[in-house]
Amino acid sequence: MKVTVQSELSGLSKEARAALAARIAKHLSQSDTPRPDHDVVIVGGGVAGLTLALEISRTRPTRVLVVDSDTGPAPEATHRVGESTVEVASHYLREKLCMGEHLSASQLPKMGLRMFFSDGVNTDIAQRLEVGSSTRIPFVTYQIDRGRLANELARRCAADGVDITCGRVQSIELGAGSRPHSLTVRTGDRTFTTTATWVVDGSGRNRTLSKQLDLRRSNEHKCNAVWLRVAAELDIGQWSSDPDWHARIVDGDRALSTNHLMGQGYWVWIIRLASGSTSIGIVADPAFHQASAFDTLPKATAWLREYEPQCADALAEVEDRVQDFRVMKNYSHGAAKFFDGKERWCLTGDSAIFLDPLYSSGLDLIAIGNGLITDMIVRDLDGENVIGRSKTVNTLFGTLAEMWLAIYQDQYPLMAAPKVMTSKIIWDVALYWGFLGFLYVNDRFVTVADDPSIVPGLERMVGLSNRMQQFFREWAAIEQGRPQAQFVDAYSPLNFMRVLHATMIDEIPDVTAQFDTNAELLGRVAGQLVELIIAENCNRFSDDAVMRQIQAWQQDPLLRDVRSVYRRQQGVNPLSTDWIIASAPVQSST
Repeated sequence: MKVTVQSELSGLSKEARAALAARIAKHLSQSDTPRPDHDVVIVGGGVAGLTLALEISRTRPTRVLVVDSDTGPAPEATHRVGESTVEVASHYLREKLCMGEHLSASQLPKMGLRMFFSDGVNTDIAQRLEVGSSTRIPFVTYQIDRGRLANELARRCAADGVDITCGRVQSIELGAGSRPHSLTVRTGDRTFTTTATWVVDGSGRNRTLSKQLDLRRSNEHKCNAVWLRVAAELDIGQWSSDPDWHARIVDGDRALSTNHLMGQGYWVWIIRLASGSTSIGIVADPAFHQASAFDTLPKATAWLREYEPQCADALAEVEDRVQDFRVMKNYSHGAAKFFDGKERWCLTGDSAIFLDPLYSSGLDLIAIGNGLITDMIVRDLDGENVIGRSKTVNTLFGTLAEMWLAIYQDQYPLMAAPKVMTSKIIWDVALYWGFLGFLYVNDRFVTVADDPSIVPGLERMVGLSNRMQQFFREWAAIEQGRPQAQFVDAYSPLNFMRVLHATMIDEIPDVTAQFDTNAELLGRVAGQLVELIIAENCNRFSDDAVMRQIQAWQQDPLLRDVRSVYRRQQGVNPLSTDWIIASAPVQSST
């Protein structure tokens, strides 16, 4: 039988014929347009831009140009915030970008997040309530020397044919319709113009394109940070000789955690790096600690002396080895829009959004955003119309960003309420493993536009997360007493944490079904917390504010639903309760 073009076309589905017609129409519309110099130009050669260039080049043969304002290899201990990675970013670097060998050989494996809450004047870390794991957790994450990572990314990009030019983008003229974009680049004493089908702003806090298009948006999370690096390996494990304190760690090393020293309205990070340096940062809510109190190195060391004297003592021993100091005021920001398939531009990294360093989410947002950008650009270059897709993923990314922001905004006062903050930390990590990490590892964010079956569950999880963040603030407002526990193991004794972590690692045959199971489990965890906190406070009849709050919780439809599910299931499938710590009564001052 003779096969003709007409017979082949007649065998295509309606959707396939429409897609083919769109590709033909796009090709014809571009036939009289000069071929651009590049398929993609990325403005900025930091980690966000270089990871995107590498991901695109490994997904499809693509002519990518990265314009980087820095010259030559970066110092190993480059002064960039974001040394700590968690599960999404670690999976992105290790699995998506195939950098496992580099991470194992040149970066440090990390022992999770670890928090120490204030106790008096903070002169004995063994007396502070500690939240963290007693053992290593199976999903390996890393402490990142940003300079080492950037240099390795640049090397791999060059090996994959990505062009990297040292220079500054002076102007971007977006092409109308299908016409290419035009960029003017200054390199040394030379200026040249290049063209591209797509342009991506990865210029960091400079926000080159975001500024040009008036996309920059502030938010109400008004916190400040400073950080420094010292050329020495500070070891928090040496801050106490208490044998009971050391015995808490069964397998691992506290010094390899991302250690947080937490107090009223602030936290201090201590991160060991593979280059032999240690990163120390102060992050604070100006409602409690104005930036002017710690925005120079002398003031920062004096501030540490007042609030975190053990950290100040450790720093004083190596003060002659301080490598750098940086201030970032009012650091949290976003954008009105992240991706535009019609105009063919995208934002990535800090050009798009930076929320808060508490849970090390910056590289996670890069990983998720770069995946969406790569998928969209590759589809467009292959002839697919991505205008509708870009609207969908822009809404998705914006929704995730808003949910993530709610985890941080107005929550710094809780750092002085260790009982509340302990439960919040475990809830936040559980949600991250069972929701964000699970969907990312299983590639479900990039498929939302094609298979929206996950959307109802996603919306439920966003709603539950937002309500729980409000619950933590409400609980902190009525909490009294001090926690009895000195150590809360955030992994091994908690069956729901082990289950959610395992589902993020294991190969899942039915992702949608497992996500529904995770959502049900997270709902029960939320219900357990609310149920037990109501029970703990329901006899405080003399306090009208407490009674009003309990009645509001009891009448809240979402909280009522998760409490009901928890009660039904607890008898047959009980959840661990060790994460909800008891309080000792406040001692009378008389």
